[in-house]
Amino acid sequence: MGVEGKDKQKALEAGAQVVSGQLGRTVQRLRKAYNLSLSDLSEQSGVAKSIISQIERNETNPTLSTIWRLSQALDVSIERVLQGAEDEPFVEKSSRGDTPILVSEDGKCKLAITGWIKTVEWLQWYDFTAAPGGVLASDPHQRGSVECLSVISGELEVEVAGVIETAVAGETLRYRCDRPHIIRNRSGKPAHATMVCILKAAVME
Repeated sequence: MGVEGKDKQKALEAGAQVVSGQLGRTVQRLRKAYNLSLSDLSEQSGVAKSIISQIERNETNPTLSTIWRLSQALDVSIERVLQGAEDEPFVEKSSRGDTPILVSEDGKCKLAITGWIKTVEWLQWYDFTAAPGGVLASDPHQRGSVECLSVISGELEVEVAGVIETAVAGETLRYRCDRPHIIRNRSGKPAHATMVCILKAAVME
């Protein structure tokens, strides 16, 4: 192998090390985001706890099979796992015109999607407004999902499986949203809230 070949080999090894480091950071970030311990992820993926620990510390180059098992356990694509997050700080701005708006069937409730597209698989958040009498009825999300509704102004009512609770400005309601759930504004004034939906929360039995 000539000098050119050695240089190419070094470049390939350096590139592999960078990818491995990104993989480890991504696996650790997703594991912690889903509130999984190393033992939990090991049990769900079938990958040894020691191997996962080595991957997160960038001490091993896992096989494609191992990466696939981890991606299945973390409920993301292999591409997502292999995609390293940038460590450099950044500021990203979205204009009002770039913010998608969802409207309830009665036309009285609006959800502005303010969440980040890169977290949509496990975390979503919205700016929620409801005119007097507004009702937002939602189908169940995936099992284990939890929704948090923080009221900024006005008053909102949440109903889940026949249980009803009301919150006013400064109060937050947290509830399982893996079953049908309804948000209502029974007051005579508009209501405003922030809604956060955690799609990969710990399952509550």
